[in-house]
Amino acid sequence: MSSRVLTPIRTVAVKHENFKTCEQSGFCKRNRAYADKATASGSSWTSPYNLDPKTISVKNGQLTGTLLKTLEDGSELARLPLTISFLESGVARVTIDEEKRQKGEIELRHGSPARKERYNGVQDWALVGGLTVDTKISGTAEQGEGKTVVQYGRQKTFKVVVKHAPFTVDFLRDDEPQIHFNAKGLLNMEHWRAKIDREPKEGEPAPPEPLEDESTWWEESFGGNTDSKPRGPESVGLDITFPGYEHVYGVPEHAGPMSLKETRGGSGAYDQPYRLYNSDVFEYEMDTPMTLYGAIPLMQAHRKDSTVGVFWLNAAETWIDIVRSKASSNPLSLGIGGTTDTQTHWFSENGLLDVFVFLGPTPQDIIKSYSELTGYSQLPQQFSIGYHQCRWNYVTDEDVKDVDRKFDKHNIPYDVIWLDIEYTEGKKYFTWDKDNFPNPIDMQKQLDSHGRKLVVIIDPHIKNEGGYPVVDALKSQNLGINNKENSIFEGWCWPGSSYWIDAFNPSALAWWKTLFAYANFPGTTPSTFLWNDMNEPSVFNGPETTMPKDNLHFGNWEHRDVHNLNGLTFVNATYEALLARDDPKHPRRPFVLTRSFYAGSQRMGAMWTGDNLASWDHLEASIPMLLNQNIAGFSFSGADVGGFFGNPSKELLTRWYQAGAFYPFFRGHAHIDSRRREPYLAGSPYIEPITQALRLRYSLLPAWYTAFHIASTTGEPVMRPMWYVHPSDEAGFALDDQFYVGDTGLLVKPVLKEGATTVDVYLPPSPGTVYYDYFNYETYSGAGKTVQLDAPLAGHTPVLMRGGHILARKERPRKSSALMKWDPYTLVIALDSSYSASGTLYIDDGESFGYQKGAYIHRRFRFYPSDEANPTNSPLFLRSELDMSQDTKEAKAFLKTMKDVRIEKIIIIGAPEAWGSKTEVVAVREDGQKEKTVPLMWRKGDGKSANWAVVRDPGVGVGKGWQVEF
Repeated sequence: MSSRVLTPIRTVAVKHENFKTCEQSGFCKRNRAYADKATASGSSWTSPYNLDPKTISVKNGQLTGTLLKTLEDGSELARLPLTISFLESGVARVTIDEEKRQKGEIELRHGSPARKERYNGVQDWALVGGLTVDTKISGTAEQGEGKTVVQYGRQKTFKVVVKHAPFTVDFLRDDEPQIHFNAKGLLNMEHWRAKIDREPKEGEPAPPEPLEDESTWWEESFGGNTDSKPRGPESVGLDITFPGYEHVYGVPEHAGPMSLKETRGGSGAYDQPYRLYNSDVFEYEMDTPMTLYGAIPLMQAHRKDSTVGVFWLNAAETWIDIVRSKASSNPLSLGIGGTTDTQTHWFSENGLLDVFVFLGPTPQDIIKSYSELTGYSQLPQQFSIGYHQCRWNYVTDEDVKDVDRKFDKHNIPYDVIWLDIEYTEGKKYFTWDKDNFPNPIDMQKQLDSHGRKLVVIIDPHIKNEGGYPVVDALKSQNLGINNKENSIFEGWCWPGSSYWIDAFNPSALAWWKTLFAYANFPGTTPSTFLWNDMNEPSVFNGPETTMPKDNLHFGNWEHRDVHNLNGLTFVNATYEALLARDDPKHPRRPFVLTRSFYAGSQRMGAMWTGDNLASWDHLEASIPMLLNQNIAGFSFSGADVGGFFGNPSKELLTRWYQAGAFYPFFRGHAHIDSRRREPYLAGSPYIEPITQALRLRYSLLPAWYTAFHIASTTGEPVMRPMWYVHPSDEAGFALDDQFYVGDTGLLVKPVLKEGATTVDVYLPPSPGTVYYDYFNYETYSGAGKTVQLDAPLAGHTPVLMRGGHILARKERPRKSSALMKWDPYTLVIALDSSYSASGTLYIDDGESFGYQKGAYIHRRFRFYPSDEANPTNSPLFLRSELDMSQDTKEAKAFLKTMKDVRIEKIIIIGAPEAWGSKTEVVAVREDGQKEKTVPLMWRKGDGKSANWAVVRDPGVGVGKGWQVEF
């Protein structure tokens, strides 16, 4: 196709020469050298930062003061305002600024119009709440000991100890140290200084030699671009130590293990720090700290029964070193081993030093507090948690309709088909290729007939072509990102010459909203949703395939200040545009997929792990990558099923569908040069297990939607690692190839190795806990051991149900989730050893914001013995209770629509032996009136599998309270 002339030829290998190492990044090299100097100096090293005791104040929920930095030559002191805020949530926030820059008392080089201050706007985009300070905190200045101590937290169990000279901050919980700031003396704020001309002038003495290496202070060149650095050196760095914590997690996005590796020494360590600098890294490699498409600078540290964390609020390029040190055990400790400290070293190119501290003690506490700050995961539309079919590209509207028909012909469910850039006219967004997509409305009518949706791609680069109204408006209204001379920046991307919308600009946001109106984007319908790609931003001819750092955004902030925020602001613009296109009286939840992200992006949609490869190692890496996304608050995440680049074998494709059916975001995607690989093309014996995997996903949609509801209200992840669910079990702290789905009790262990027909599943030690195979009810005990499960290619993804849980599913195969809306529910009850279980089910209309006004059903199911002390010989009950719908007209209207939706079946796994002679149970409505007697079918297990029983059509609805007496 002629439109592909500008498409770069991509080979399957990351181009390392396009991306900086730490040695090539000036401020990274400087901060590592600073750390090396401190380490080499040993006990003689003294941090040059002191807190001036005369400036300390503790009032109104904050400790304030001024840090004094002693300069290398001792000629002056740099003044650095310090604020430690104690929030009502129990979170502490430490912020350090620079007085001269804050007051604008600096000079910029090259006549730059850039702002003089350190960027302080990250919170305006990333944070949405949780910032109310606790004005009841108390502080005591222990002058004799040179420190200030403040107790804080809801029960005042947290304590911060601020040592004045040298400046350090220790965070304690119940008087036990949890986190240390500057314990290694690596605090480093590069203060402003004027450039000294080192070239000797005729007749004048030569200027003194510099005390520091200035080679990267004033400009840096990489990839043919020279960064003018008008503000000079301005990086911020800090060492953060987690005493007694061996495992740290988070700081996505990286293609490596969930438990982060050391980066300076240690067994299996990386030789580079973890980097956060959103970049278009196609064909990325495995097991590396190399930067990828997104950045969430949240790190959690975990040890037995304790979790703490830090959130580094900075949107500039950031690197993180990790080192572990093990203290030898005390000879008097009777053989008990020593403890491991994890020492981390964070440094960003510029901006404030702004760190939030979470003292837990549980992982649930961390994610709740973090979500209060940055927002909860979006509650997605129901369709978007079904299966998405995508490739670059479906080439015509008839091609789309043909794919749609073939899914139906093979009885394979799906919800969304996607269009990549080739649907446009010459890669001009908000247009359609009239030759290949002459009738997009008719195409969507066919999709609508089965409740399916269309997603189209729109990227932030706008084609620079005369007569294109979108680019004409962008230029005439000054809505684009500018270069360092403050003229519109021109770069190269898919369309060729392009400009980029500046989504930080309120006027650009207002304009962007208008473009998505149905009248302004003909061919779109209420069933059209959006995909934002290339929003790091990707600039093909830019340094590191992105934008020059000295480009200028709205307010004259440099791109270096806001780089990692760029993707979030673009998704925010698209999210707001999708809201604006609908009737404000009947708004619907937008669906937007993003590649680039930052803390807070979870509020606006889904993400995926970018341009992966059709290889077994990329399948394997997808699980820890998504687990780190989930514990960092971004649950709606997935990886391209089958791999974007290359052609997967039939075995790999099948295994990827079996794994992908348990990704929160489930999409198959492929490169334009790859072979077609829609599920129905796999052929036997592959199409059968692929179809089974898709149908399994659809049957469990009620459980998935409930898990997303929990994520949207508590922040708790949809994919949960073992350490999150079992915080006492040290054997599970580094496990990242198995996981739980929400609080369903489903433990998933995908097959990730070529040729494997079994998997080993680790079951934590938990007295009395039983696990059941989801498909045949075979029983396993949780005893801190590994069990082997059969996993033939023609079978299912290995899934166990943890006893004590109840989940809801739907068992009638349909073509899409929309066609399942009124189908009845089946409850699956996995009993524990005391014949107890519980679970929840959340239902709303799946598309609107009506749930915010009470239009939902939220039921808690509880199975229990009447005498918990003697469960074997007491009557058993199943109750549906705790309907938390609000008493509003919207709630009543929704309940009315659901009045005929019922529970059609109840399956009890681990049913008591005594039920062998039982043939019926009594179902009772919530008003206490006897409903009816219904049959009970009991089946004895075969020795390996558990007894189970089925109650069919108990005559109870999902919107009512009721009880079944066994």
